[in-house]
This record gives sequence, structure tokens and C-alpha cells, in this order.
Amino acid sequence: MSWQVEGTYFENCNCDFACPCTVTTFASPGTEDRCQVILAYHIERGNIDGVDVGGHSVAVVADAPPQMLEGNWRVGLLIDDKASKEQADKLAGVFSGQMGGPMAALAPLIGEVLGIEQKPIEFRESGHKHHLRIGGDIDIEVEDFVPQGMSEATKLVGVGHPSNTTLTVARPTTSRIKAFGMEFHNSGKSAFSAPYRWNG
Repeated sequence: MSWQVEGTYFENCNCDFACPCTVTTFASPGTEDRCQVILAYHIERGNIDGVDVGGHSVAVVADAPPQMLEGNWRVGLLIDDKASKEQADKLAGVFSGQMGGPMAALAPLIGEVLGIEQKPIEFRESGHKHHLRIGGDIDIEVEDFVPQGMSEATKLVGVGHPSNTTLTVARPTTSRIKAFGMEFHNSGKSAFSAPYRWNG
């Protein structure tokens, strides 16, 4: 069987603007003692082994050492509670990397899986703003960075990132994350956004 998912993504981590891990494809360490990051994905269109998953959202929450290639990441997966059990199982397979695709490259870096949970997820976009709310515990809004006098947002091109090789630089205006026993606030820190299209 095969699968394909596409839509939009954004991430927010606790590095200073902008995350050196992302800029250098993990070659440089993060700016803090631990890297605490959330990656949010909305699936506009998707089919996994014949199961339609369009319209659902998924978030990956991770805590990792600043030199992320050292591994031992602690990772949890949050899936839209509107997804049926079959849809949720398929989404977990893709976004954990178990079914191949871009996330499979990160799987060897994971030292501990903190869990997979279904929660109410609201993923909203308007112009340069991207917003994620998960229950009452996660609330994030990031805004693509548009330099003064420019009409387009700043982009980072040629990076080895699972979402896209071109990312838009963003700034988090609101960031409150509480999940899997972790709690962090990344307002004013690092963020990126991009469309993504995966298959496996």
C-alpha cells in the first residue's frame, strides 16, 4: 500500500531567533540547555493505505539535547480527536516514521516515546499568521517574518528538514505548551512555517 499527505506546517522551539539546528540541518547546537519544540501539521489532503485523512491535524512535541544529532529525544504525538481509530492509527504510522517518509529519518534519534494521545486540535491560518490550539494546554500563534519595506516573508532555502527544503522564517507571538509531563513557553523565540507534501 502507499500513502500521501499534504498541507501546511509550522514549528516553534525555544532557540533564540532563528534556530541554528534548523539553519544548519542539525550541524550546530541549539541555543539553550535543552531543545523544546513542537511541530504542527494540518493535512489538507491525504490518503494512507486507502484511508482518507484529509482535514485532520497532528502535532509532534519533543525535548532533545542541544546537539540534536546525539539522539535521546523524548517525543510525544498528538492527533486530532475527530479522527476515527483507523484514521488515528494511520496518522500515527506516518508521523512517527513507522511507515517511512520524511519522519522516518528522525526515528533513530528518538530515545523515548512519551505517548500518542488524541486531543481537540484547532489549526487555523490567516495570511502570514498560523495558530494552533490543543485543548486547554497548548496555544501557539506564529507570524511569518516580513522585513519592513518588503512585501514577502523571509525564507530559508536549501535546508534538510522533514517538512520542506524551503522554510519561511516566523516569530511566535503566543506560545504555551503543556504535554506529556513537559511545560514550556516559547513566545518571542524561534519559528518556521511551510507547505509540505509527503508520500511513502
